[in-house]
Amino acid sequence: MPQQDHRTAPRALDGILVADFSRVLAGPLAAATLADLGADVIKVERPGSGDDTRSWGPPFAADGTAAYFDAANRSKRGLALDLADPGDAAAARELARRADVLIENFRPGALAKYGLDPAATRAANPGLVHCTITGFGSGAGAALPGYDFVVQAVGGLMSITGEPGGTPLKAGVALVDVLTAKDAATGILAALRHRDRTGAGQAVEVNLLSSLLGSLVNQVSAHLATGRDPGPMGNRHPSIAPYETLACRGGLLAVAVGNDRQFRALAEALGVPELAEDIRFRRNQDRVRNRTDLVRALEDRLAADTPRGWTERLTAVSVPCGPVNSLSEALELAARLGLDPVVPVGADRIPQVASPLRLSGTPVVQPTAPPGLDEDGTALRTWLSGPGDRPLPPRM
Repeated sequence: MPQQDHRTAPRALDGILVADFSRVLAGPLAAATLADLGADVIKVERPGSGDDTRSWGPPFAADGTAAYFDAANRSKRGLALDLADPGDAAAARELARRADVLIENFRPGALAKYGLDPAATRAANPGLVHCTITGFGSGAGAALPGYDFVVQAVGGLMSITGEPGGTPLKAGVALVDVLTAKDAATGILAALRHRDRTGAGQAVEVNLLSSLLGSLVNQVSAHLATGRDPGPMGNRHPSIAPYETLACRGGLLAVAVGNDRQFRALAEALGVPELAEDIRFRRNQDRVRNRTDLVRALEDRLAADTPRGWTERLTAVSVPCGPVNSLSEALELAARLGLDPVVPVGADRIPQVASPLRLSGTPVVQPTAPPGLDEDGTALRTWLSGPGDRPLPPRM
């Protein structure tokens, strides 16, 4: 079956216009995901300073924009509007009237005075999917500012991250924002599918706290089953063993043994097949109960080789494992596996991490560089002031 030319193939969201009024990470990343799928995304920022993340550095791109901003704003047009200015507010409302999707993360109620709250935008544009992203919902938590680090703390993630008895730790990336972005994109796509069937748009709301709690899966489930709060276990898994980092010669090896068959393969590869028959380690629940003895026995054998040496030997017998890589090593691994993890977006611009989505019929868009502040403003303001049936001007 011949492959499609990705330069001319249709995109899943061809013809969808997204008005991205959001800032920082969760909203912009959700909008960037829609851009990957072919949507035309207009990023609306305040004049002068723009999105907060434009100044969140170092490091900075060649044009002075922070690398943080570039991470979540690929393939968008740039438009600066001051919502306190009546003319700009009118342009913003017109953009909402023409859009298929609007994404915003203003404090609940803050957009009502500009006629940009969900009720007003959907009254003017019944087919609009209006996505609101908050920190703690639009009810009792509406006034609480939603920052990823704070949500990691109050949402319980830090309480289960780190070593036992140590200081609670955040994840090494703004993980809650990223998870919320994916929830927002999922909700928007579901609402667009509903609109395909009925013609009606709807309001979509996600919040950081709920996205975090929904992502804690087995930890929350265990708490609900037992009434006990889980605590930090370092790199160990509360319900599986060995599923942790183990010391080797010169480093650590991440081992993820998910069943008894894999444990037998591990024991045989280490030259101690009798471990798989030891009553302390025969079943997973036995290994969890006797984890300290298990780790001691495994690390005695693993000391004979390096993490990379063991990775090669254990992978050959289908034991999931790998060294603890740096970020550069992770990108090298992905490239070696043919995953093409980095995509250029032009000279003197920071490359983009490739979209993780692979669609055979509607491939993702080759990304373009994030926009400069108000980069497309002149053309877009002219378009918004003209007849509503005029197509968007081509991107420069």
